[in-house]
Amino acid sequence: MDLIRLPLRFVFDRAERLLALFFPPAWNPLLNLGALGFFFYWVITVSGIYVYIFFDTGVTQAYDSVEYMTYDQWYAAGVMRSLHRYASDGLIVVMLAHIIREFALDRYRGVRWFSWITGVPILVMVYAAGITGYWLVWDSLAQYVAIVTTEWFDRLPIFGEPIARNFLSPDALDSRFFTLMVFIHIAVPLIALILLWVHLQRVSKPRINPPRGLAVGAMLSMLVLSLVYPAISQGPADLAKVPGTLGLDWFYLPLYPLLENWPGPVTWGGGLALLVCFCAVPWLPPMRKRSVAKVDLPNCNGCTRCFNDCPYNAISMRVRSDGLPFEREAVVDPSLCVACGICVGACPTATPFRRASELVAGIDLPDTPVADLREDVMKSCADFAGNNRILVFGCDHGVSVSGLDEKNVRAVPLRCIGQLPPAFIDYVLSKKLADGVVLAGCSDNGCHARFGTRWTDARIARERDPQLRARVPRERLRVLWAGSGGRRRLDQLLKRFGEELAAMPAGGTSIHKAGDRENVREPADA
Repeated sequence: MDLIRLPLRFVFDRAERLLALFFPPAWNPLLNLGALGFFFYWVITVSGIYVYIFFDTGVTQAYDSVEYMTYDQWYAAGVMRSLHRYASDGLIVVMLAHIIREFALDRYRGVRWFSWITGVPILVMVYAAGITGYWLVWDSLAQYVAIVTTEWFDRLPIFGEPIARNFLSPDALDSRFFTLMVFIHIAVPLIALILLWVHLQRVSKPRINPPRGLAVGAMLSMLVLSLVYPAISQGPADLAKVPGTLGLDWFYLPLYPLLENWPGPVTWGGGLALLVCFCAVPWLPPMRKRSVAKVDLPNCNGCTRCFNDCPYNAISMRVRSDGLPFEREAVVDPSLCVACGICVGACPTATPFRRASELVAGIDLPDTPVADLREDVMKSCADFAGNNRILVFGCDHGVSVSGLDEKNVRAVPLRCIGQLPPAFIDYVLSKKLADGVVLAGCSDNGCHARFGTRWTDARIARERDPQLRARVPRERLRVLWAGSGGRRRLDQLLKRFGEELAAMPAGGTSIHKAGDRENVREPADA
């Protein structure tokens, strides 16, 4: 699978960096695919309701009512019809991009299988709703879609009478067909909306609304497209004639030429095989299970910070069970935990300053505990020399920190940058283990574990507990959210930062406002 995933990830990384030239990180379309999907869904819903007011379900009236909207009321219903069309195409684009991106980032296996599997019927339903929408227009394209679809279904030996016979002549079709299509076209998206709710159940704080600027831009783009290139019909359907040249919507109907010309066993067998493979992808091969987070009750005071910071609802707060004088305790659900370590970074007991007692955090990763992290820091900084020593904390999915062990640079890898308790930054600088600290992680707003970079930013800015102490000199801290393709930027940052540190007085004091994240953040660029 890596032979497929890695090239795709490279493509998405490059696309994100290209879009970063035109969009701020919070507005990057590739980092808001799910939210854009919801936005397009609501545009489809509102425009669909407006169009339905003018739609007539009669055999001949259906086409005439759509033509009335397109030409007589082009300024309102016509625009709404076009918005309905282009938002539907946009929904398909962002859904497919979202699926491919999650696959490329390996965010579909392990405990994430649930989101992948529940997304499969949603995708099928979106296509079903879109295709039935083409039937309702009842133009020559609708006739083609209806005939090919019903003939395809007739190749399954499950119907007593052929469905396609309803389209053999004009007299065989009545208005009940359009009533049924309207019902399906409305009911299927409603069922899909329920499944979307299920799809997000294992995700904490899901992003369902895109940034306002991105939403406004998408809406204006569709409005301009609707006015410049409005959706139009392709001539009335005539069951007495075979449709000639047609303009297919390649977003929804790319397989129809194959359904029309290939044998039924091939298309049905291929479709079923594709569906089975799609559902089996999370286990091809299965992800090696990492040790999930573990709570140590003697060190847990039930503060809820890990509960609030977990991106996947894997932590719950329950009534205390060990008799200690606290109301609650954290409990980890192994079936939901992805072992990202963000909960460790949120725990106030995960501080390297502890010496009177063993360093055991209230919640920790058994195979990479906080005590080992402190030892890694001490070993990495043991042979430092000079006054421009830099310690880099990097994450597995962000900027690569491998090969950084140079004269004045050492690197400590983490599962996620959110795994690092802010006290470690204070520890390194106050103990003079290094002259400067760099945090390197996933692209801004594109954290592999969803909230690692966001929570780290907030902790440094003293907006979220545990906070980075005000005494930490901010001029000795740098943050780079550049993603896996940002090694060149990291090298440039280290060279520049090393020169700045060498020019600072030993043990320099902070000249910046504590909590101002812009003083430590590297600007986003390509």
